[in-house]
Amino acid sequence: MAEKADIGVIGLGVMGANLSLNLADKGSTVVVHNRTQSVTDVFMAGEAADKKIRAADSVESLVAALAKPRIVLLMVKAGEPVDLLIAQLSDSLEEGDVIIDGGNSLYQDTERRRALVEERGMLYLGLGISGGEEGARHGPSLMPGGSPGAWERTGRILKGIAARAPDGAPCCEWLGEGGAGHFVKMVHNGIEYGDMQLIAEAYDLMRRGLGMSAAAIGETFSSWNEGRLRSYLIEITADIFHETEEGTPLVDLILDAAGQKGTGKWTVIASMDLAEPTSLVAEAVYARIVSSDPDARRRSAAVFSEEVTPLRGIEPDDIETALYASKIISYAQGFRLMRSASIGHGWDLDLATIASIWRAGCIIRADFLEDITRAYRNDPGLADLAEDGFFAEALTGASEAWRKVVAAAAGAGIPVPAYSSALSYFDSMRSEGLPANLIQAQRDYFGAHTFERVDRPRGEFFHHDWGSG
Repeated sequence: MAEKADIGVIGLGVMGANLSLNLADKGSTVVVHNRTQSVTDVFMAGEAADKKIRAADSVESLVAALAKPRIVLLMVKAGEPVDLLIAQLSDSLEEGDVIIDGGNSLYQDTERRRALVEERGMLYLGLGISGGEEGARHGPSLMPGGSPGAWERTGRILKGIAARAPDGAPCCEWLGEGGAGHFVKMVHNGIEYGDMQLIAEAYDLMRRGLGMSAAAIGETFSSWNEGRLRSYLIEITADIFHETEEGTPLVDLILDAAGQKGTGKWTVIASMDLAEPTSLVAEAVYARIVSSDPDARRRSAAVFSEEVTPLRGIEPDDIETALYASKIISYAQGFRLMRSASIGHGWDLDLATIASIWRAGCIIRADFLEDITRAYRNDPGLADLAEDGFFAEALTGASEAWRKVVAAAAGAGIPVPAYSSALSYFDSMRSEGLPANLIQAQRDYFGAHTFERVDRPRGEFFHHDWGSG
């Protein structure tokens, strides 16, 4: 009789296949299944041929091949496919078995599925996975949440395949119950949207505003990757600008219509539900939406024919400063959102741990995350990352160049929604007075919505008979 496998993987797309190989390399015996048998056949005849991996021709045979308590990792498209597989697995799995959803599922779906699976005596883990193809194969950042018992049974395996941070710590730690893992992954992806938009705006400022060549921009990003912006996204951006096709920079041949899969939008919706401002992520999402209809932009360009003019008084170093300051704001907003969600859902998220497991393996991995980890380890109750001494000093020092870049971009006609949004948030948060008093007066005038007064205690509400003099 064949040795029972340690873990089953259903779904052999890029991520599922590479995670299976990673699991096998780290000592697990793996059984795999894919709905399309030909995909399984190709996988087994290729990289999996000399690994401790074997194939199952059905979900039922995969379950039968697993040692108890069974662990099944789902690597399928989020949404209905996950629900269908859970229903199918429920007929074969037993009490104490574990289902792991490794897709980008909406955290409310994970909450619902955990309750459903636990009602049937099994355990459920919502596992955020970041790192793309390379990370899945050699070490991703993993964000688990769900049934505590599921973590007890899978933690050793998951930590074994995770990336290692510079200090050797695995980039995988238990985050909390319910949908905590998938919520943190959602915010990770929202921050990723923001990082990418900030980088894209820097590119636009240098290309159209400063007239720099793709090669020169690539060299600039390479130099930035030697400093405080050192990160995976900056590194690959430098590589992109050095790629050519028949002498033409490849980036110039790519249509400027950005796609998205929804996690950025989910982050913004969650921030509205929790009354937390993630304005930079919102602008990044909207920027992708605006980009997605190039025909509409061409029509508008024909109507509003004003040309972009050169940036005045701006150097690449100023753009680097604006990017860095805006990045601080983006992460500050993301961590505020996670803090609020933790309180609201009772997850007890450890923000230092989250920053720590993002230091390697994931798409937003960066030296910058060492500073964030330190900030939350020094003060676990830190309400706003921007108020940490290190980051507060950085924002103060960046203010002049940041404002100069945003003003120059507006003068030149180059959109910088992420930089502008970040700066507006910064100015709003440091303003003791905002014009919301007028908004409250207007709301009371037309709708009797009442208002609080500066000369009375908070929580007392008043209505005025407007127009009576």
